[in-house]
Amino acid sequence: MSATITTVEPPPAPAPRSSTLWPRLARPAAAVLSGVMLYTSFPPRPLWWLVLPGFALLGWVLSARRPRAALGLGLLAGLGFMLPLLHWTGEEVGPVPWLALALAEAVFIAVGCVGVAAVSRLPYWPVWAAAVWTLDEALRARVPFGGFPWGKIAFGQADSAFLPLAALGGTPLLSFAVVLCGFGLLEAVRQVRRHRATGTVPRSAVVAAAVTVAAPVVAALAALPLVDDSPEDGTATVAAIQGNVPRLGLDFNSQRRAVLDNHANRTEQLARDVKAGKVPQPDFVLWPENSSDLDPYRNADAREAIDRAVRAIGAPTVVGAVLTPDTGPLRNTLIEWDPKSGPVDTYDKRHIQPFGEYMPMRSVARVFSKDVDRVQRDFGPGRKVGVFDLAGTKVGLVTCYEAAFDDAVRDTVKDGGQLIAVPSNNATFGRSEMTYQQLAMSQVRAVEHGRSVVVPVTSGVSAVIRPDGTIVEKTKMFTPDALVDEVPLRSSLTPATRMGALPEGVLALLALGGLGWATARSVRARSARKTAAAGPGDVQAGT
Repeated sequence: MSATITTVEPPPAPAPRSSTLWPRLARPAAAVLSGVMLYTSFPPRPLWWLVLPGFALLGWVLSARRPRAALGLGLLAGLGFMLPLLHWTGEEVGPVPWLALALAEAVFIAVGCVGVAAVSRLPYWPVWAAAVWTLDEALRARVPFGGFPWGKIAFGQADSAFLPLAALGGTPLLSFAVVLCGFGLLEAVRQVRRHRATGTVPRSAVVAAAVTVAAPVVAALAALPLVDDSPEDGTATVAAIQGNVPRLGLDFNSQRRAVLDNHANRTEQLARDVKAGKVPQPDFVLWPENSSDLDPYRNADAREAIDRAVRAIGAPTVVGAVLTPDTGPLRNTLIEWDPKSGPVDTYDKRHIQPFGEYMPMRSVARVFSKDVDRVQRDFGPGRKVGVFDLAGTKVGLVTCYEAAFDDAVRDTVKDGGQLIAVPSNNATFGRSEMTYQQLAMSQVRAVEHGRSVVVPVTSGVSAVIRPDGTIVEKTKMFTPDALVDEVPLRSSLTPATRMGALPEGVLALLALGGLGWATARSVRARSARKTAAAGPGDVQAGT
């Protein structure tokens, strides 16, 4: 009798934990990395080109993802982008407001990424996806509380090869083109890999990849003639005063008289330099926002200090002041100060900063930060466009935060501005990247509207920018200084200025069309799956 021997195979060894974990973490990690790459493409780093592989990576992360997955991945990408980009907002008030704002902006991006994922199944998907991203930026720039355009992709392209597109279609077209090229790179890589694997690639796929990469580059080259810094209306010699502040942070203006005296003294020093022949006599002078937080209409000492400085330089001067009427909101005002007549015109800032210049939902905001009560009296927005006639030069006025808003800058040019002034105050944000991010906006605006842009800042960086976006003079941070430069004046309008919000509207409609198409395809696909699952017998019985 023979015994049967049964061999028992040992159970297979479990797969290494890392080999099963990595596929699950790859896309989330790539989502965060893509956001960080978008951040690092912004100033002060000269790495604008990183935005292209950043969007290529984001496109891979979102491709054919379901809405819930796309929302989560998009949130990770948004946080990777916005957390470091907006770090300056917590410079003096702590991490809670910074984290809240970064999260809110990241949620906007996450919702946009759901749209990108939805259109990623469509033919020529990079076109639809770039339009969806541009639509998302348009919404972020408008809601809530008037919007927060910071982080618009166009604002990271001040030194980019794509910058001429700003003159053609404004910041919406510039953002669209850059994002399109990034997504197009992903499609090109996919087709190269497909060719290596199969040896053939459909002609339509090759065309889609080539067009989405090449079209933005060709369009930027074609737009180069629109970038012109010739002095159509002659030139003007302008002086930008940076008086500096006695201390950094939220309490920079606790010595308001010291801030005013710094700017008055630096202007008087400039007058002495002019008299000594060291610098040319300016046609007009620009002081920054908040250079006089003492209301010169109510404070005789402040008025005398400004009057003395303006008489010394002998040129009309724009003074940034806080006006404190007996009733109603405060006013963040630019005053045209004539050396003979004193104050002759004013411009009140139209886009005021929520949670900075006024406090919406004060009781709710107080739960997150006690610094809410620093804003004891809200500022109110102005109603009219600011254009001053300074010694025969029409100067369009955009106060600090307003430089981020397309309409605020465009309105001044359409109302006759031959030059744009952006008086600003960055002292609240210390030595953070905020001042460089805002300066880049002014470079983009210069090209967008074909105007010289002069940026006087309380504490730096003040700058003079040519209509081609080139910075020709700038100051160091927290250093008293005066920039004097002869700048070209221009009155012609770029296509971007003429068309206004039209390019953004067209891209928004393109995005909605893509989302509608993707939704219709998804509904049809679900219907087909239900029909197939029901089977022919069920269908027969149902008839």
